[in-house]
Amino acid sequence: MTRISLIVALLALSACAQTSQTPLDAPVDAATAVNPDLVRPKVRPAGLGRVVRKAARTVEEFDVTTAEERKEAAAVPAAAVEQKLGQTIASLGDPTQAGFWIKTPLVKSEGKGRVVYPGSGKSVQVDLIPIEAEASAGSRLSLAAFRIIDAPLTELPEVEVFSGG
Repeated sequence: MTRISLIVALLALSACAQTSQTPLDAPVDAATAVNPDLVRPKVRPAGLGRVVRKAARTVEEFDVTTAEERKEAAAVPAAAVEQKLGQTIASLGDPTQAGFWIKTPLVKSEGKGRVVYPGSGKSVQVDLIPIEAEASAGSRLSLAAFRIIDAPLTELPEVEVFSGG
């Protein structure tokens, strides 16, 4: 009897796995269609449109910025009007998002800025991207920016964030 009930239970579970799927050529209702304007932001920070290969395994493979872009990002603006926003603990952001950016609660709107790592004294120009969190929460810094300021990838360095530039 237990064998029969086990078989019945397995048949019931296998029936659950057979969900109805619409064919790829079936018409899509306009109300359920995905609006491409809602899927991706219209304005992307520099480099976020680049694609990191799925087979990427090393830092060099994930960092798809060019040598010219790294040189430009590392350059300190001559007479930039900057405002210090504060200090934050930076973790490594999504390595598949290329470019020089920091996602931080220290800003309320997107803009240009600079990040300084006191440990090396180096700085990098970045796109400032706001995130919802307390100002004392940490930030996420791009792989390319981490490399420019010589911050250790496996640690949580404290960096200074400036707006403007």
